[in-house]
Amino acid sequence: MTTQKTPHCRVKTDKKTVSTKRKGEIEKTNKSITMHDGTPVDKKWYLVDASGVPLGRLASRIAVLLMGKHRPYYTPHVDVGDFVVVINASEVLLTGKKLSDKLYYRHSGYPGGIKTLTASQFREKNPEKMIKLAVRRMLPKNRLAHRMLKKLKVYSGSEHRHSAQKPELIELVK
Repeated sequence: MTTQKTPHCRVKTDKKTVSTKRKGEIEKTNKSITMHDGTPVDKKWYLVDASGVPLGRLASRIAVLLMGKHRPYYTPHVDVGDFVVVINASEVLLTGKKLSDKLYYRHSGYPGGIKTLTASQFREKNPEKMIKLAVRRMLPKNRLAHRMLKKLKVYSGSEHRHSAQKPELIELVK
């Protein structure tokens, strides 16, 4: 067992040998995150209502929660962030003329294959993707961001499937 020390958190790696049917015995690695005193890091669930909240303010607050920067033991190279459930994504607010002027691009990979959608068309078609895209661009540009983004659950309506986790409601400044 190896333990890597960080200023606030430790990444604990346990290696054990497991027997399988096809390959015989293989070495399995299990990683866990613990605080400096040995207690495991617990992940909380937060519920955010996006109705009437500007997209940029919403995305920046969610990015802080996913990275774990709100915690006293934040460590940049360890995923200590929490889970975030966003409801009412179709009612997110875009200020000014962004509904008509802001453009979202995608490319098919072929010459002349660029597609363009305005923000209003994009919000009608896929409001969940609009929030995920805004949050993804505010996360760090590394491998850890992919793991952080997996902890974001976005729903266009007020119904969500995570009531068993008892998410804590967060009020955002509107």
